[in-house]
Amino acid sequence: MYQTWLVAAGLLFIGGGSAAIGEEARFRPQEPVIIKPNESGGADQCANGTVHGLDPRGDGFLAVKAGPGLRYKRIDKLYNGEEVYLCGYVGDWFAIVYSKEAQYCNVSGGLETEPYPYTGPCRSGWAHKCWIKAVTD
Repeated sequence: MYQTWLVAAGLLFIGGGSAAIGEEARFRPQEPVIIKPNESGGADQCANGTVHGLDPRGDGFLAVKAGPGLRYKRIDKLYNGEEVYLCGYVGDWFAIVYSKEAQYCNVSGGLETEPYPYTGPCRSGWAHKCWIKAVTD
């Protein structure tokens, strides 16, 4: 009986740990967003953008994909008015960085001189350019 309880407790512990890891991995793109430093050595080249034009009578959300295309799985959802950083594009797909909380996403002002994959602290992925407009200051 004692051994059965230990085995069950071990499975719960392992299951709980993998669920937490799975939850975090759920928001990671399969094709990483690449941050490209500015040629002048200044801030990184991510522009501000806003999700817009979604039909509230339709799905009402913009799918964030794991890569630049429909064949990639959806890893998150964005809604009208949400702000994103536009860090590149492939065809009709923007490479985006965004946060569901108000936080600094660390996409500008870096000292990097070579392109690098975005690793956080915010979420990243790919969204169709039709539903995001660039915001100019």
